Amino acid sequence: MIRLKAFIYVFVLILMIVALCGVSSASILLDKVIAVVNQEVITWSDLYKAMEFEASDKIKDIKEEEKRKIFKENEGPFLEILIDMKLQIQAAKQKGIGAAAEEITEAIDDIKKKYSMDEQTLTASLKKEGFTLDEYKKKLSEQIILSRVTSQEVKNKIVVSDAEIAKYIEKNRDTLITDDSYRIRQIFFRKPQNPSDRKTAEEKAETVYQQIKAGENFASLAQKHSEDPSGKAGGDLGFIKKGQMAKEFTDVLSQMKAGDISQPFWTNRGLHIIKLEEKIEKQSEAAIKESAKNKLIEQRFSEKYKHWLRGLRETAYIEIRL
Repeated sequence: MIRLKAFIYVFVLILMIVALCGVSSASILLDKVIAVVNQEVITWSDLYKAMEFEASDKIKDIKEEEKRKIFKENEGPFLEILIDMKLQIQAAKQKGIGAAAEEITEAIDDIKKKYSMDEQTLTASLKKEGFTLDEYKKKLSEQIILSRVTSQEVKNKIVVSDAEIAKYIEKNRDTLITDDSYRIRQIFFRKPQNPSDRKTAEEKAETVYQQIKAGENFASLAQKHSEDPSGKAGGDLGFIKKGQMAKEFTDVLSQMKAGDISQPFWTNRGLHIIKLEEKIEKQSEAAIKESAKNKLIEQRFSEKYKHWLRGLRETAYIEIRL
């Protein structure tokens, strides 16, 4: 009887606390704490809400039972990600880094504009995914804060010298846009060994050209008629830099825009009909240097970021109860 009275007393006390603190406190009381990071906790609901938020559309579309199985298998790794996020946000707060309400509102407005949504439609869409608008705003705020603190503490501290940039450009000149590049398709006819057969080759090329003008598919005709290995791929030659092309090609391409198809023309190899799929113009010297600098920063960021995170963990109190 005494034990029953004691249980009732404790139960009533919990209800009083819940009533005083509100519904959110009730969820904390009933939720299991799975990690403590300094003075803050991570609960089961935090973990599963985060996994729901980050889940791909493919995972979201599978059966609930299968999805929960995948989540269960990834609890440990994902908890480590949440701990890292918590540490970074705590570090941001210590340095006075935050996200203003106006920024969150602006981000929400951009999302609504991008997907042609009003407030009601966005709220309904989030509800379908299991989130409230306030929870979504909190996520956006965290993303802004994480971006700022990693930039301030890691990215902005990476120094790249002019000598390193020059060395990178020299080593990676083929992958940088140092010249106009053209993505083209071609239908190719080999140069006849006998000069008297040139007219026959020209007539054959002209027939194919007229078929293209009549609306037949260029890639299909390339597969059927081209005498170049690229014919199997619909004549696709990929991107070729201007400096790597024969003068006859660059002369013809200089008169073309994306989507245009050339008349048949000769080079010392044979007859060509080309289609310009896309043109990428040469970057300025300053743009090339900036691109090289950004590539070098990206390469170093991962290592520096991991080192910074290790430092945060080494000075933090972390208790995992998973």
